[in-house]
Amino acid sequence: MEPPTAEELRLRLQERLQAEHVEVQDSPQLCQGSFRVFVVSGIFRGLRTLQRHWLVNEALKEELGRIHALEQRTLTPEQWEAERGSLA
Repeated sequence: MEPPTAEELRLRLQERLQAEHVEVQDSPQLCQGSFRVFVVSGIFRGLRTLQRHWLVNEALKEELGRIHALEQRTLTPEQWEAERGSLA
């Protein structure tokens, strides 16, 4: 069974998590079906990291069986803005 594409994952996360920003990096150097995702969503406000990751997994439940590895980074819009401000 073929793994999903990075674009498929990006669209699914953006839609299901009402994300303001989504980046999906395919990591074929690790192995086929390995991805790194970065998601910024207001839905994450007040949630711990593990709870945020559960939401990402739930959003990708149809694709998870075709994914070998999934690295996640999840931020609220405020966290992302603060992070970007500190880089300036």
